[in-house]
Amino acid sequence: MHHATADRWEDFRVLARQLAAARLSPAEVRWTDLRDGAGDSLFDEEPIANAAVPEDGPPLKVPPAFLKLARGAACHSDPGRWETLYGLLWRLSHGEPHLMSDAADPDVVRLTMWAKAVRRDVHKMKAFVRFRRINDANTSHGERFVAWHRPDHHIVRAAAPFFVRRFAPMHWAILTPRESVEWDTHDLAFGPGVPRSELPADDPTEELWDTYYRHIFNPARLKIKAMKAELPVRHWPTLPEAAAIPDLIRSAADRERRMISTTEGFAMSAAEYLPEAPERRTDLSALERAAEACKGCDLYKDATQTVFGAGPADAEIVFVGEQPGDNEDRQGEPFVGPAGQVLNDALEDAGIDRSKVYITNAVKHFKHTLQGSRRIHAKPSAREVTACKPWIEAEFAAIKPKAIVCLGATAAQAILGRDFRITKQRGEIRETDFSPITTATWHPSAILRNPEEDATQRMYDDLADDLYAVAQLMTK
Repeated sequence: MHHATADRWEDFRVLARQLAAARLSPAEVRWTDLRDGAGDSLFDEEPIANAAVPEDGPPLKVPPAFLKLARGAACHSDPGRWETLYGLLWRLSHGEPHLMSDAADPDVVRLTMWAKAVRRDVHKMKAFVRFRRINDANTSHGERFVAWHRPDHHIVRAAAPFFVRRFAPMHWAILTPRESVEWDTHDLAFGPGVPRSELPADDPTEELWDTYYRHIFNPARLKIKAMKAELPVRHWPTLPEAAAIPDLIRSAADRERRMISTTEGFAMSAAEYLPEAPERRTDLSALERAAEACKGCDLYKDATQTVFGAGPADAEIVFVGEQPGDNEDRQGEPFVGPAGQVLNDALEDAGIDRSKVYITNAVKHFKHTLQGSRRIHAKPSAREVTACKPWIEAEFAAIKPKAIVCLGATAAQAILGRDFRITKQRGEIRETDFSPITTATWHPSAILRNPEEDATQRMYDDLADDLYAVAQLMTK
């Protein structure tokens, strides 16, 4: 067994040529990573320098595809990368010249994933490094810029040329746990890694980052999961603007509501139409009478009437649909058309008495387009749903339901958040500010619109099963 130690791609390339020239197969070589601490071997290993290596062996030819991936993969933090790289190199030069075209080969897959991870890590370093300015009389401009960053892989040398090009006139240094780099406006110098505690004190100009970030933050575009995927939490401590993120997340819902409810300087909300007296705001009859005059959005202009919720004030379960349809708009009652009949059937199958539940909609006016004399349903916008939300919140406050069932995506996103996906999260039970049991399922109209008979039956069964699950929870 021969022992080979590599630090960077350049080290590996030299050693790999020597090993291949000495005809040492991957099974005869034990690789260790100098950067991860090679230490003394526990095995009886012969250093590669003592191996019988011909000075002039045949040239080692590999396809460009290997070199392209290998340079990046060599920066990966996986300690087994040298072993994998040499194994691929050996196979390419010993009977498998077309190996790189086999996308299913485990080693090729591993190499590709490593190279991709490194490219992503380099991109994040370029995006997340934040320099702090410090006074330094020993530099030509009397100041130096220092940053601390924690990459996942050994990418300092790969990323350094970018910072040289971007900040050529500046004297800067980037510190990382594994390796550090400094540019004095003429030369690059690499040194050992340092802890974050070595980073100088805060730069007063970092307040500008915080102010700028708060001003450009758009709560309507906030997707927390996606944000954390692109901006991992581990990088937040070194980003001055990241200090604002927790506060911005907490206030996002209110900021979005204010933003959506305001258009061209005019308020767009049903809030001003709610009864003024606090005791009347928890009285369903008073709320319904107040809603008749609602002009919180423009939907009232083309609707026949406001369609408020219906059902007992002490209902334990509240059902929330999207908006009234054509039949509902004419009769002034929710879920009295074909979709209402589907809901009635599902309630009966689930053992729920419709007369004992409260049924309403997220939007109280019928939004539609005209096709001749026919009024065709049109989905309400986020602005219209938000404008109407004070009514549904007042209904919840008056009833205090033990369970809320959202019918369809619009209702689900109004109650459970914009990121809720009915196709993926249907039937999940959550606790919300409005009820200890909140869930979402298919809207009966979606079942009616499905052109495939088998799919229609499956969706109906899902609806009935979800309602049955809620009924069972109510008995516990």
